[in-house]
Amino acid sequence: MPRTLRYFVVDAFTSRPFGGNPAAVVPLEAWLDDALLQQIAAEMNLSETAFFVHEPRDRDGFHLRWMTPTTEVDLCGHATLASAFALMQHVEPVRRDVHFWTRSGTLDVRRDGDEFALDLPARIATRVEDRALVAAAGDALGAAPHELWSAKNLMAVYDDATVVRALAPDFRKVLALPTEGVIVTAPGTGEDVDFVSRYFSPQHGIDEDPVTGSAHCTLGPYWAARLGRPALTARQISRRGGELTVAVVPAAAAGPTARVRLGGRAVLVARGELLLP
Repeated sequence: MPRTLRYFVVDAFTSRPFGGNPAAVVPLEAWLDDALLQQIAAEMNLSETAFFVHEPRDRDGFHLRWMTPTTEVDLCGHATLASAFALMQHVEPVRRDVHFWTRSGTLDVRRDGDEFALDLPARIATRVEDRALVAAAGDALGAAPHELWSAKNLMAVYDDATVVRALAPDFRKVLALPTEGVIVTAPGTGEDVDFVSRYFSPQHGIDEDPVTGSAHCTLGPYWAARLGRPALTARQISRRGGELTVAVVPAAAAGPTARVRLGGRAVLVARGELLLP
């Protein structure tokens, strides 16, 4: 008799089905072998599959992990939102907040009606002065950026949202860049938002991620500083597209490190059972 695990597929950072970024969410009673978790993520074949288990150190908390089809990652915003949505909407529908224990520290998510607010660590970028790397990034992306910055990922800044929308990267060249992924961004002129972005990560088996919460941990502080205000609206202009609100809380107010608070909605598009041997 096979073991069964329930799962949910949730579109995050969108209010419409088949928009935003899909993530699989698998609640567990106890951790399975890491190799099996990775096999499940490969079988789901989405940009991220999230697994969570109740955290015994915290009555109201859960240990959360994220896996792409090929590897485990340190932080994933959209799968965190998807996990909070599945937990608060379907697993424990009376719940209105949750603490997730993760490889990136404790992440809090609060629900306010249909909105979910994620509290994530900021990733402050520094300007890249290496001209060879700037040229290589422009060559890989298909257009030279106005600026290149680096945090966990490279971030290429353009002057025009239409340029970002039209980019057609050479993913072999993106894969050769010394980074886990490349964020591209521009002011949101004509988009009714403060800034737009896209995210490419063939290094993790994802040529283009539809909506990337973790990228906004770098985008938020950059645009807050550039625009001179901490509260922003954002759109990731992938084919599926997604909308976010972004609020940057500086280190003095947030604690030892700055934080980024992302807001968005989510939609359940599938649920079922996994059959394990």
